Amino acid sequence: MSGTAPQIDYRSPPKKPSTQHHQHIVYSANTSASTAQNQTNIQAMLSRVFQRRLTPSSLRKCRPQLSSACIRATAPQRRWITPAPQSGDGPLMSRRTDRELPELSQIKYNWARTLPIFAVVIAISAFALLNYEKSSSPIVTSTMYALRTNARARSILGDDIYFRSQIPWISGPMNKVQGNIDITFDVKGTKSWATMRFASRRPSRRELFETTEWSLTTEQGEWVDLLDGEEPLATVMADGVADMALGGKEVKPKRGYRS
Repeated sequence: MSGTAPQIDYRSPPKKPSTQHHQHIVYSANTSASTAQNQTNIQAMLSRVFQRRLTPSSLRKCRPQLSSACIRATAPQRRWITPAPQSGDGPLMSRRTDRELPELSQIKYNWARTLPIFAVVIAISAFALLNYEKSSSPIVTSTMYALRTNARARSILGDDIYFRSQIPWISGPMNKVQGNIDITFDVKGTKSWATMRFASRRPSRRELFETTEWSLTTEQGEWVDLLDGEEPLATVMADGVADMALGGKEVKPKRGYRS
């Protein structure tokens, strides 16, 4: 029988890797794969962030399949050519710093409407201030005091004599510089109300005021004279000099008062 004898390899068999070496290789492979996966995730996240930053918000609202109508509607506007609002455009829903200013010819001033209203308000305010000055003047205060102490006035009006309204209206001139006082206002008491008139004149600057009328007109229309020989405004006399020299001349005692 002829045949080939089996060849025997006398070389030492390959050594199997140890368990520790195998674990190290597996750990290194896992670490490399994890690092690569993290880098891929970071790159994807950054690309999404940059894409979102660079893409207008109006485009993000559209569906993924962008149509031509959606692109035209959400295309970025040229803000530097935004025209100014015209008359009849309606209210502006947004404020923009790059909007053009309107033409001066479009601006209309309604002076014809506002000027009369302004004039009426100024006139009413002026009359109210002048009336308040009159009602708080010493002449009106002294006249009211004289009215409260007058027996004839108390018999007609009663007690607690005061202005008829909370905001009294003093009509007539009250000019102490020119020497002309002629005021009229309503008064009331516990019995009734009446209209009081006080008139006083000063002939010249160096003379005293002379009362020409101090009366009451009742609600029935009856006129009552309260000037019974005594000066009603004696409380506002600056000095009660009977004899005074003016330019070296003696002046006789005269009924009146200084203001």
